[in-house]
Amino acid sequence: MTESPLREPTFLVLTALAESPKHGYAVIEDVLHISDGRVRLRAGTLYAVLDRLRADGLIEVEREEVVQSRLRRYYRLTALGARRLADEVARLRHNADAASVRLRRGGLRIEGGTA
Repeated sequence: MTESPLREPTFLVLTALAESPKHGYAVIEDVLHISDGRVRLRAGTLYAVLDRLRADGLIEVEREEVVQSRLRRYYRLTALGARRLADEVARLRHNADAASVRLRRGGLRIEGGTA
């Protein structure tokens, strides 16, 4: 059985953590950057995603530190998380390629991501 597709915020959080471990605020900023400003995660949404990803074994806490009397947790992708992200990238690439082929066959030009 195939796993269900990742929701965009989850995909982007995993993508943010693929490069290096990050704390919550850095994940929020990186997701904003990766999505070209389209996806703005709020703290509550982020921590719900992080909790779910930890429960699924896709990420783990790398370390914790106290900064200005507040606990800062750094999260990192696990090997399972990296495989899950790679599988999702392949799925999305396959679907995007299929759509591009059909748009071209239909005589529609695709430039800059639009038909």
